[in-house]
Amino acid sequence: MPDPGALQDLFDDANGHLALGELDDAVELYRKCVELDPAFFDGWHALGMALLKTGHLKEAIGCGLQSVTLKPNDLLAWTSLSQMYVRDGNIPEAEAAKGNARILSLGGKVVRD
Repeated sequence: MPDPGALQDLFDDANGHLALGELDDAVELYRKCVELDPAFFDGWHALGMALLKTGHLKEAIGCGLQSVTLKPNDLLAWTSLSQMYVRDGNIPEAEAAKGNARILSLGGKVVRD
């Protein structure tokens, strides 16, 4: 189990690079976060969004899928995944992800606890 403080520091550093527009540096640090803790939802989600911004669509979608696997009832994760599929031109998958986001936005659940 990684040191939660160290993981959070790494994640905060990545967010700082992202805020400054240093996308490649942010991607590198987000990758380290998910290597340290493969169950780190925030790291997967942030990595996916940074990859989307850098045009690495297939890898971004992989991160998006990992995010919704880790937290299947997370509205933002499904919305982001839908955006990734749209950018990739995969409209059927984008619509499916958007449908899950809609269910969650109305108070439903994609996966029952």
